This record gives sequence, structure tokens and C-alpha cells, in this order.
Amino acid sequence: RLDNGGEGVVYQVPESPGLVAKLLLRPRDPAATRRRLASLVRQGRSPRTALLLAGRPRRAAWPVATISTAEQDISGFLMPDMRLSFQPFDCLAAAGIRQERFPTATWATSLTAAASLARLVVDLHAERYVVGDMKRENLWVDAYGNIGISDVDSFQFTDGTDFYSCHSCSPGYTAPEGIGVREPVIDECSDDFVLAVLIYQLLMAGMHPFYGQPADGSPYVSLDDNVRHGRTRLLRSDSVLVPRWVPPLSVLPRRLQDLFRQCFDDNGRRHGPSRPTAQDWLNSLDASRSAGRLRQCAVAASHVHTAERPWCPWCALASHGPDLYPPDSYSINPA
Repeated sequence: RLDNGGEGVVYQVPESPGLVAKLLLRPRDPAATRRRLASLVRQGRSPRTALLLAGRPRRAAWPVATISTAEQDISGFLMPDMRLSFQPFDCLAAAGIRQERFPTATWATSLTAAASLARLVVDLHAERYVVGDMKRENLWVDAYGNIGISDVDSFQFTDGTDFYSCHSCSPGYTAPEGIGVREPVIDECSDDFVLAVLIYQLLMAGMHPFYGQPADGSPYVSLDDNVRHGRTRLLRSDSVLVPRWVPPLSVLPRRLQDLFRQCFDDNGRRHGPSRPTAQDWLNSLDASRSAGRLRQCAVAASHVHTAERPWCPWCALASHGPDLYPPDSYSINPA
């Protein structure tokens, strides 16, 4: 056993080192689950997913074969082992883990990963797949900022006249239209909201955009409650209290700040089509990391920041807290 979640358990397959097996426990509709998995296996061999599965490293842990147990009515599937090419998403997003797993990564690596994630969502949406339950736990990253995704079995998609909806959601990674709703109706716009959350976390040392104690004295309930009420310093700097080590918003290029506000303001939270699309994010992220748009700190080579800022925000943060990109862990200038 390698991992387990709310819907299934992942096992190693000794006879096939490049694959892992996922068994789905207690599916709400076993027959429908078997049809879904069989459809995904077929889709994986069709032109529809050729772009998604092309190249190396493979970006999606797509089901390659269905499996079943001999004595119990449990369905499952074989899928590529993402650990062969990637590390868990938090190895880049969380500062403490990043310094151990990817010691040469800079903020430029996080920009690359954000663009890679946006490109993956663009390609999924182009083939009419909705991720639905996109979160840190089912995303993977490597030292170069490439992104992969697992839990493909929860995607929402159509196959001919059959429609397979996504019933999974995760606290903190649910678009407003799905919060507190037993059977939410989601679409690409729902993915766009969560994509913005994950991009923010990549660029802000793992900090969730709606993290913080309500500044008005009301009790902290959850990230989802803060989303409902629009509590984020992106909209109102006095709406939440955050730790001193949290990167300032000036770390972000202005065009990215504008996209975050467009997604998270009242209109963006209530009206999905008004949110920036994955393509909007990809365009802005590519522009933000293009030639001349990034600057390397003259004091610490590990400090890379947007050229829009005349000062180094990482040095400023390190002056009163931990260095989020410590020079002592940085040995080479990554490509």
C-alpha cells in the first residue's frame, strides 16, 4: 500500500515497476464506476488524449487497464507511477519542503510550474475534460517546474451519449458554486477558480489566498468560509491577519495581481464566466517569465524576482523572518 484517500487505495505493482494499482472502495454506483473506468481506458488510446499524454514526463496518470478483485465487487485500474518522474506538489509549493527536495529551485521555477499547470488545464479543457477535484494532493512537480496530475478517475467528461460527472471536492479547493452544495454543478469555470488558488500558492510560498484570521474579530471557521465572505488581502488588506513571513503582494507582477483580483472579487466568486480562463493565466505567466521580466538579486543569487520591483522582496522578508530562498541551499543556477 502506497497511499489511500477518501475513495480508494493505491498499491505498488511489483511485477510492473512503472505502474501502480488503484482500487476504488465503496463506490456509490459500482456498475457506473466500472463503465467510467472502461471509458477512460478507451479515451487514453484515442486521439482525444494524444496531446495530454504526449512527451516526457507524462503529465497525467491516465488509466491504462481496468482491474477487479477475485472475490469482492471492487473496481480499480492500473496507471503510471508518477513517482518515477515527479515529487508531490508541496515539494515546490511549501518553502520548508522545497529547500530539502529542490534546493536549487528559485521563484522562477515556481513561475514555470504555474505556467505548466495552466497549460495542463488548457489542454484538458480543450478536450472537454473538467478536473473537478483539483488540489495539492493530486498534483506532481519536478525540479524543472513540469507538472503532472493523478486521480484522473474523478474527472468530469462525456463519452458519446454518456456523461460522467465529478462528485469529489476538497475543502479549500472548491469553487464557490460547489461550497456547501451536496451535488454541485461544475464546469471549466470551476476549474479556473481552483487553478488561481494553486497558482497563488506556487508563487506565494504555499500560502492559500484566503488564508488568515478574520480581522473583524469573528472566529476563523475554514478556508471555504473565507472564500464565501471574500476574506483575502488581495481584495482588502485589512480583511485578514496573516503571519509576518508571508510574502507581500508586491512579489507578484501587476498583471498577475489583476487576474487574481478578477477571479476572487465578488463578481468572480459569484459568476464563473467572469473569471480568468486557464489560457488567460498561461498567457500572463509566460509573459511574466519572458526575457527581461525577471531579475536576480545582486546579494543572493537564489533570490529571483519580477523586474517590476527595484528591490529584492526575498531579502526584505529575510530581514525580519526566515529566508524563503536561502543562499546556502543554492549551488547552481537552474535552467
